[in-house]
Amino acid sequence: MISRQTLALAFGLALTASAGCRSAAPSAPPQAPTAPVVAPATLPPESIRWTRESAEHRALLLQVYRAATAHVEREAAARAPGTWAVVLDADETVLDNSLYQLERARAGKPFDAESWRAWCARREAVPLPGAQAFLARVRSLGGKVAIVTNRSVSECPDTEAVFRAHGLAYDAMLCKPDGGPSDKGPRFEAVARGTTPGGLPPLDVVAFVGDNIQDFPGLSQALRKETDEAFAPFGARFFVLPNPMYGSWERN
Repeated sequence: MISRQTLALAFGLALTASAGCRSAAPSAPPQAPTAPVVAPATLPPESIRWTRESAEHRALLLQVYRAATAHVEREAAARAPGTWAVVLDADETVLDNSLYQLERARAGKPFDAESWRAWCARREAVPLPGAQAFLARVRSLGGKVAIVTNRSVSECPDTEAVFRAHGLAYDAMLCKPDGGPSDKGPRFEAVARGTTPGGLPPLDVVAFVGDNIQDFPGLSQALRKETDEAFAPFGARFFVLPNPMYGSWERN
């Protein structure tokens, strides 16, 4: 026969074990496997998207070229044919290189000289809206067209080929000397003095068109610190096109 003391002891042990089970933290249920995170498609920088896709970019280009055309028509009325000229930059002024910028952005790579030379050799730049019509109008009015570009001399043949392929009128293509300075001042002066490689006579430059402040004689990013009066030539003799993708503003 089991004594009452033994039964009490067994009952107490059972209660203790039961209490211990109730106080133990429940084990966490197994988690379902999570789906891998898929990164969204990488978009190019907004500056490139705006340049390539926005109505505003095209509108601004046409607006500037129309204003430049009206200015040139007024100037031509008081000058003999063959005595005057317009000076334009090439890249992002006459030629659209946004595809190059897009390709570099998608590859996660910055601009470099080697890739730029390869792009020039592909001859895939296309005319910007308004450029072809402006150049043709200058020619029809008796003016000369001088392209002053910081594409290097070794890239000049490919650049001239693009101009010819798209019917972009020009009379002189003044490229940057290979390894030489990017200052356009001496080449601007060559147009005015009649010392261009193409043998043009001295010309009265009635308009400058560009996308960089350095496409205009004597100007730099320092102009941004000046008063509004210092910008008086813009819209009169100087015509600037929008380029948010790159420029001398990046270094200031």
